[in-house]
Amino acid sequence: MATIRAAVLPAPGAPVEVRDLPRPDAEPGGALMRVVLSEVCGTDVHLRDGRLAGVPYPIIPGHVSVGQIVEAGADLTDVQGRPVAVGDTVTFLDVHETCHACWFCTVARATTRCPHRKVYGITYGVEDGLTGGWAEMLALKPGVKVIPLSVGAAERFMAGGCGLPTSLHAVERAGILPGDSVLVLGSGPVGLSLVILANLVGATTVLCVGGPEPRLAAAHRAGAHDTLDFTTRDRDARAAWVRERTGGRGADVVFEATGAPAAVTDAMVFAREAGRVVVVGQYTDHGETAFNPHTHLNQKHLDVRGCWGSDYSHFHRAALLMEDARRARAWTDAISTERYGLSQMNEALRAVEEGLVVKALVDPSLA
Repeated sequence: MATIRAAVLPAPGAPVEVRDLPRPDAEPGGALMRVVLSEVCGTDVHLRDGRLAGVPYPIIPGHVSVGQIVEAGADLTDVQGRPVAVGDTVTFLDVHETCHACWFCTVARATTRCPHRKVYGITYGVEDGLTGGWAEMLALKPGVKVIPLSVGAAERFMAGGCGLPTSLHAVERAGILPGDSVLVLGSGPVGLSLVILANLVGATTVLCVGGPEPRLAAAHRAGAHDTLDFTTRDRDARAAWVRERTGGRGADVVFEATGAPAAVTDAMVFAREAGRVVVVGQYTDHGETAFNPHTHLNQKHLDVRGCWGSDYSHFHRAALLMEDARRARAWTDAISTERYGLSQMNEALRAVEEGLVVKALVDPSLA
């Protein structure tokens, strides 16, 4: 085909529209991938609303995708040096152009803070080519880190979506120990993956505070030992609920995965003294919140860490988990998916924004 259909977000606040764009050739060291599935997540709602900085509208959203290689440039290999060939099913790290030479990359070892990094579907625009997954095809640029997947693992990988590698990063930041009690604030895709991973790494009590009820039911399926609808009790009552289930102390580890600034203070209140808090939900600026540095932080001797995005290691580990069909059942059982065609993206964004679906996926093959 000479042109490729893509769902394009023209500007903040504008509806998504389907456009025909030129089909490119694969570059040396790159590839052209037929998109099988892409994701619609909370970040895409923020993109629609203009809440992220540095976005070069118009853009093709869709930063996590799986597909099939239809054209491969010379010398395209995976991280183990194996050739990637036409017909292979793959995913890829959506973060590109990380320099591995700046101070953040080499000294701080925090590649997610590299000032040169670009992200498919977010900081690449239409002028950069087919650089988002809401399209029939996607152009893999030279240097993109490609991860081969079995056909079965590809669909499982999308059940986890971008929330899975983000959650792997958060669990790494938290340092969960066997026997820990873990509280997850938020029951969206990131929160659900955190519930599953907390169980996998040995937590003996995993709690989830979130909503609405269908997502709390998903948290139970994911392995939460108990859940609470945050709208039914005030902060003090929620704190008492947590203490009742954690030996009267509060949780050893608390993850904030809601996106609501007030939940960061909640996380500090709900953690035990000398506990750990990881803030993973504040991907965009939703405003400020108040806390008492003495009673909420210093007197409690808390370890509070931020967590921004993910790097290749988290994508790689996510793919390995999804290749294991037995372990992957935790995600496929808990995270239900709804598929949308390219002409239905405004509907998909509304469904994600209003919590009507747990996971929305783009299937470009749908009419």
